[in-house]
Amino acid sequence: IITHAHIDHTGYLPLLVKNGFKGKIYTSPGTKALCSILLPDSGYLQEEEARNANKYGYSKHTPALPLYTQPDARESLNYFEAVEFGETRHLFGQFSFEFARAGHIIGASFIKIKNGNTSILFTGDIGRPHDQVMRPPSIIEEADYIVMESTYGDRLHDKTDPLIELKEVINQTAKRGGSIIIPAFAVGRAQSLLYFIYQLKSSGAIADIPVFLDSPMAIDASGILHTYRNDHHLNDEQCYGLCHVAAYTRTTDESKQIDLQKMPKIIISASGMITGGRILHHLKVFAPDHRSTILLTGYQAGGTRGDRLLNGERAIKIHGQFVPVRAQVESMTNISAHADYQEMLDWLSHFKKPPKKLFITHGESNSAESFKQKVEKQFGWQCVVPSYRQIENLA
Repeated sequence: IITHAHIDHTGYLPLLVKNGFKGKIYTSPGTKALCSILLPDSGYLQEEEARNANKYGYSKHTPALPLYTQPDARESLNYFEAVEFGETRHLFGQFSFEFARAGHIIGASFIKIKNGNTSILFTGDIGRPHDQVMRPPSIIEEADYIVMESTYGDRLHDKTDPLIELKEVINQTAKRGGSIIIPAFAVGRAQSLLYFIYQLKSSGAIADIPVFLDSPMAIDASGILHTYRNDHHLNDEQCYGLCHVAAYTRTTDESKQIDLQKMPKIIISASGMITGGRILHHLKVFAPDHRSTILLTGYQAGGTRGDRLLNGERAIKIHGQFVPVRAQVESMTNISAHADYQEMLDWLSHFKKPPKKLFITHGESNSAESFKQKVEKQFGWQCVVPSYRQIENLA
């Protein structure tokens, strides 16, 4: 049972099926639609990464092999079954489950599993209550146990208007004659950025420079906004504007041509943490350019290239070679699709009675521990940050 389509929550499914899993994979309709885009793309990237590793010799494996292939990913989609929000689906015995809107991305769901009179709620990734694109998370009032994320359990998001901040970065970089390179998650973040740029261009607030969405997966995901209108706030005109503010590049040759153009431009490309994808090729060209800006707009897990850029490293390793970083590195923390700790506490405040236990997961250790302390202080609930493979008996 899947909360949402992001690869850190679904990326192992094709390998699971490849290794023999033949059961049903339950998702919301929006998540199923996005997975039909993300998982084949992930398989392709696995194959591409293996090819590059063998070409440049930077893997310890000889030969380097993909975890799974694009055909493997497409095969896994045959096991998906969509379940609507609010629909109770029987599993076996007294077990059933129900999805509720989580507001993180299209299709993102809370999952409440029931066994008789006992329930456990899995939050997955919790969206924000006042996001400019996505509708807010559903209010949940009761569950016996909660398994909850803590990505931003120790931080508050910047309250600065993202349009103002993005406008300043774009205009200042264009004035220097540089380009704005934005690593972005193909699903969710890329669409929010396109919406902001559409608004800025429509109002004449930024220079009229070309915008490129260089991620086939993000291109396809943007089109899904039109289908799943109940998940977001945008009207037809805004959806159209978002989907047409950028030039789309699908092929590798089109992607390479972007870097040959000398004028200032905005390039949005995956992956958001710079762990792979076409963004690596753009950074090889633009990271050494002091006029350009690398704009990080999402969570950067420890040890990723994005995290190292945030920490001020002046060279990053790409395809086995160190690339100097002379470009400006900027970060926007006000357009996250994850609730911050106060927003999560506000969401928990709607529960009518304390859960028997709250399990805090999906966060760096400092973040999880910090959020645990905040929940205990505000609500007095029993909380635990579980360890890997820890077993709990639920009454």
